[in-house]
Amino acid sequence: MAGRRPVEEAFVARRPAIRLLVVPQRRAALEKLVLHATSLRIPIVEVEGGSLTALAGFDGHQGVALVVEPRQFATVDDVLARAAERGEPPFILVLDSLEDPHNVGTLLRSAEAAGVHGVLFPTHRQAPLSPSAVKASAGAIEHLLLCPVDDLPGALSDLHSRGVRVAGAEGDAPMTARQSDLRGPLAIVVGSEGQGLGPAVRRRCDLFMRIPMKGTVGSLNAAVAGSILLFEALAQRDPNAAPPSPVELPDAAQAKPRVRKGLSTEPAEPEETAAVAEPEAAEAPAPKPRARKVASPKAEAPTKPAPSKAPSRKTAAAKAPGGDKTKARPAAEDDLLPADGAKKRSRKPAGPK
Repeated sequence: MAGRRPVEEAFVARRPAIRLLVVPQRRAALEKLVLHATSLRIPIVEVEGGSLTALAGFDGHQGVALVVEPRQFATVDDVLARAAERGEPPFILVLDSLEDPHNVGTLLRSAEAAGVHGVLFPTHRQAPLSPSAVKASAGAIEHLLLCPVDDLPGALSDLHSRGVRVAGAEGDAPMTARQSDLRGPLAIVVGSEGQGLGPAVRRRCDLFMRIPMKGTVGSLNAAVAGSILLFEALAQRDPNAAPPSPVELPDAAQAKPRVRKGLSTEPAEPEETAAVAEPEAAEAPAPKPRARKVASPKAEAPTKPAPSKAPSRKTAAAKAPGGDKTKARPAAEDDLLPADGAKKRSRKPAGPK
């Protein structure tokens, strides 16, 4: 297999490898692959670009190729077992004598992305899984169960006996793919580029569907048509295969807007919120409580003497007979007594106790 992406996916799938071939001029750009191969103790051999093209069979190798052991193919039972392991109804892609390796690789890539459990194809009159097809699959071929069968119509009959409906793609079908029921155990058959579905395969189909078109061109590329049908089936089989809802987004993205004076109401990032909150706490410390005077007779003395019914010294002197301006004698203790008969007060000077 040749190409950066197929080699990467082969490493991810732990495909047994013999050696890694690298063009010296591209080694710097392929350093990650070289380091990974070194960690796996896979020998690295430098070859010229022309030699690598001859070995790979095409010139789109991107300067790297991986020599691997022969591919292990699966059976129909393996495909049904994988569907049971995932707890899903079987979803199978069937290729009926496709001739272009690029179409084969593109369909394999779409099948892996749509969650297909396995791919069936005939061993005769079918484009081989060449390095070009592997390159077109972008490494998806390493994650699929591939089932070559000698008798494709017989394999479809076997699937039908196990409860799997067979849907064929045909341009003159009465119903579109959207109108067809593609839920449950299903196998989608894509015919060859020129002839479409073969007669024996057509007789094994339970339903036919087409892709609506409004343009002048009357047909689609086999890989494009097959990909559209696969993802239409995926949309019907798994309605939840859609962009994540707001509930599934991270909590930081769902933060409620903070309403603050002079600032934006957009939700702040967690780091930004912490950076804003800490300086505010540091710059604006809590004010210390100010001491307040408590009205208590013991803790506070009156600023002004309480009015008394007893006349003051000046008043007594002013009211003395004859208008004598001499100093009046001090009032007697009896004069300082309140009129209501309260206890005698001490003559000690008033002040805070």
